[in-house]
Amino acid sequence: MVLALILAIVAPIAARLVQLSVSRQREYLADATSVEFTRNPTGLEQALWKIGTDREVLEIANRATQHLYIANPIKKFEERASSLWSTHPPLADRINRLRVLHGGAPLATDDVRALSSME
Repeated sequence: MVLALILAIVAPIAARLVQLSVSRQREYLADATSVEFTRNPTGLEQALWKIGTDREVLEIANRATQHLYIANPIKKFEERASSLWSTHPPLADRINRLRVLHGGAPLATDDVRALSSME
């Protein structure tokens, strides 16, 4: 009985963590697929950079629709969120993975800091 109670508490939390992990992996896969289709990783990098440095918060976005966006539109929430509970991977990681695809150097520390401060 005690085991069933513990599992009833832990199972939904574990399921949510798996769902969020899959969501982050799908973002990486979507980036790789877009590079495959367009053959333009630099263009996607620049688009992600532009999205990440945009200071405007979307007023119509909410937690229920945040997974539909390229980057998390709820910037205030994203500042507090750890990577474990985030639906989107950090944009710096996404850009660095794209750079690895075409043999480019990863983002400089200052660029990562600038991008992280905007998210």
